[in-house]
Amino acid sequence: MSQDNVYDVIVIGGGQSALAVAYYLRRTTLRYVLLDKEKEAGGSWQHVWDSLTLFSPAQWSSLPGIIMTGGSDKYPTKNETLQYLRDYESKYQFPVIRPVEVLDVSKENDLFLLSTNQGTYVAKAVISATGSYSHPVIPDITGKALFKGTIIHSADYRGPAAFAGKRVVVAGEGNSGAQILAEVSKVADVLWTTRNTPSFLPDHVDGRYLFDAATALYKARQEGKNYQPPSLGHIVQVPLVRAAIERDVYHALPAFDHFYENGIGWNDGRREAVDAVIFCTGFLPALQHLASLHICQPDGKIRTHETSATDIAGLWLVGYGSWTGFASATLIGVGRTAKKTVDEVQLFLKAPLH
Repeated sequence: MSQDNVYDVIVIGGGQSALAVAYYLRRTTLRYVLLDKEKEAGGSWQHVWDSLTLFSPAQWSSLPGIIMTGGSDKYPTKNETLQYLRDYESKYQFPVIRPVEVLDVSKENDLFLLSTNQGTYVAKAVISATGSYSHPVIPDITGKALFKGTIIHSADYRGPAAFAGKRVVVAGEGNSGAQILAEVSKVADVLWTTRNTPSFLPDHVDGRYLFDAATALYKARQEGKNYQPPSLGHIVQVPLVRAAIERDVYHALPAFDHFYENGIGWNDGRREAVDAVIFCTGFLPALQHLASLHICQPDGKIRTHETSATDIAGLWLVGYGSWTGFASATLIGVGRTAKKTVDEVQLFLKAPLH
């Protein structure tokens, strides 16, 4: 195979994590490309619900190189974040090819073969940065097929209008559940069910503490010390949530145990008639394209040392959550792991092939 057809590095994805990686790759002499399945720039932010806001102020919600405008008191909206990502990609003129969906990744003779809907690409190293938005999780709850109402995941939620005048369950105790409940409760009768007790951060604390925590964790590791970063599961009181607290709409019930034809039920005999259930129950890493490498674990993850896959040389995973770096699935958190990943890729590609 001609070396002219082989990239040093291929980044799979075009969202915030892929852009952070590209920022550092552009500083190297490596030949690289980003393969993005989306038709336009902006990653999964193109698909989230319209009223979604970041839970960090703009100043603490930036990728390396460009500070998001808005300062320390502005919580960026979906459209503002989307525009920031598009401007970011445009400013640096990253080599992005879209729409290209990577269907399968295999490895032959120390080279990765990426089968896509637009042909085959070849690389010496691969950085997967596909996130998790395209792999939503809805629990397998008894009786789901019997339920005559609407069941959706937060990934498919677009706004409250479709639920006006209905009785709606919002299932999930994280930031998504809290924000969606705050919005839907303005137009519908809402029940909130949670598997764990919801925890609201004090109203003066928000997502900016991720930056401080990530820095503290980095310094602790450099010094060989132990540091336990704060949980990312706490609910941040963005303005929408704070207003809902004032309306006294957050009254959590335990997670329900089964569906019946017209609603939900618990094993203690309680039943509630409902028209719709919105599951805000998270996502699994979108790693289906790596299935042929046979390194995916039952929990959907891949064994890594930080971002480097431990079971196959030349593969890195960036932006999938704490197992690939504390706060790495956030705008502010992914930069540090992206930089370290590119440093490791450079060292790897200088090493002789075996």
